[in-house]
Amino acid sequence: MPRPSRAAALWSSPIGKKALMAVTGLVLFAYVVGHLLGNLQVFQGAAKLDRYAELLRISPTLLWSVRAVLLLAFLVHVAAGLQLSVLRREARPVDYATYRPVASTPAARGMIWSGLLILGFVVYHLLDLTLGVVNPDFRPGQVYHNVLATFGRGLGVAIYVVAMIALGFHLWHGMWSLFQSLGLATRRSLPGLQRFAVTVAWLLAIGFTAIPLAVVVGVVR
Repeated sequence: MPRPSRAAALWSSPIGKKALMAVTGLVLFAYVVGHLLGNLQVFQGAAKLDRYAELLRISPTLLWSVRAVLLLAFLVHVAAGLQLSVLRREARPVDYATYRPVASTPAARGMIWSGLLILGFVVYHLLDLTLGVVNPDFRPGQVYHNVLATFGRGLGVAIYVVAMIALGFHLWHGMWSLFQSLGLATRRSLPGLQRFAVTVAWLLAIGFTAIPLAVVVGVVR
């Protein structure tokens, strides 16, 4: 019987799945940071944001290569997360009679739910600002206008803000888990890494949330 490949062996192991989640999470985290920096150009006006979006489309080969890497990282991250959740459930099929979390955080306990919420938002976001299917007044190439159209209605703002809160919680625990999975967390560095994870997670969430709220109050119009 042939021995499984290293990739198959890595995937079949819970530790391997955690390592893959950490690596793919790092890829997705880098994208989130870059995406926020690009989105914040909305505060510089329509010309700046639309120019930024146009530059992204200059090299279709590069664009689709990046999208392929992100899609692969996203699929591996989601699949590994769901399988680890199932494995944890199977390891303890009967819930605690009385559950009092001691060391875990709300972000850790709701990791699977925040992840599923983000997954749903990604689909909505693509239909809204990439494909224009659910955008109330989509205009190809006019990103600034499309952003205003989305956040000019309460539903668009509500969906975005709720999703960014979920993102904050998910990144909070996700970054902390990444440090542990990659062996970067020690007893001495533990408090500092925890503070770093929660601070960066909520700075990113607040940065994204500032955009729809700026449209609502008229700072961006």
